[in-house]
Amino acid sequence: MSTKSLLDQKIVLDHGTGARLSRELVDFVVDVLGDVYTGEMEDSAMLPVPAGNIALTTDSFVVDPPLFGNGDIGKIAVCGTVNDLAVVGAKPEYLTLAMILETGLPISTLHRVLESIRDTAKEAGVKIVAGDTKVVGVGEADQIFLNTTGVGVFHREPLRMTSVRPGDRIILSGPIGNHTVHLLSVREGLGFETNVLSDCAPLNGMIAGLDELIERGAVHSMRDVTRGGLNAVLHEYSSAVGRVVSVQEEALPIEFATRMASDMLGINPINAANEGCLAVFVAPEAVDEVLAALHAHPYGKQAVVIGEITDRAEAAVEMTGADGKVQTIEELQGAELPRLC
Repeated sequence: MSTKSLLDQKIVLDHGTGARLSRELVDFVVDVLGDVYTGEMEDSAMLPVPAGNIALTTDSFVVDPPLFGNGDIGKIAVCGTVNDLAVVGAKPEYLTLAMILETGLPISTLHRVLESIRDTAKEAGVKIVAGDTKVVGVGEADQIFLNTTGVGVFHREPLRMTSVRPGDRIILSGPIGNHTVHLLSVREGLGFETNVLSDCAPLNGMIAGLDELIERGAVHSMRDVTRGGLNAVLHEYSSAVGRVVSVQEEALPIEFATRMASDMLGINPINAANEGCLAVFVAPEAVDEVLAALHAHPYGKQAVVIGEITDRAEAAVEMTGADGKVQTIEELQGAELPRLC
């Protein structure tokens, strides 16, 4: 059956039986993914990788809503996996793609998600090499859930949290909070989504622009700022190195509309999920070079220094306000906002 004829249909349980309808659905998926899919329909993908270390990561995505203004669950799935590989210093190469589809899901929705997966995989330069599809009954999932596993190859030593040193400056590649505000606005019909777009993006191209600085030892560690937001990242690093992390509230890159929406929603942008923001831990003498490299890439034009790793031996995060007062930022006990990634 042609792709065009399937677009007006919906997912049914028989799409998951392994019989003819399953084969038609797989053919549909392969057709939409095009040349980013390299699988040969064997039970396992057989891949060439150079001798040495590889990076392996896996993640599941249950985004609500699965479609939003400038992206969807498919784009987030590729970005999230690619970014997790890139921040440890690996070159992303391969992805697997597993889908859980709810009966009744319009195939046109699946088509849009697959197009996003294809386009984002092309931008990131990765290939989808294996996949799986399961269909469940109404109410057993929420439209579509995805799982992606990524493989990356190391061409240098991995970047680790424990490599961060006292005196290192903390740089954010762009604004925080936009992804959360955008999805909440779409979900609740608040009207902010036209002014505040999700930051969802594959960051491996921008990170590649830091290669020389990483080789020189100027960049000590990186982390993509996703679930738990900036707050979670800062606490992870503080715990890993046993030092107080200090940030300046006025330096935090928060767009005006995002701040206004966050105030209205009663959320703090430092706890908000992001999908295209990079935290870079940099030797102080290399800050200007790192900023210049980030500013040269479209995803890093708003990169700024927000704080530093102090030499005080304690696992804590402090924030200095505009009035000079210092407050301790507590780590969240749980998720402030669910299902944004």
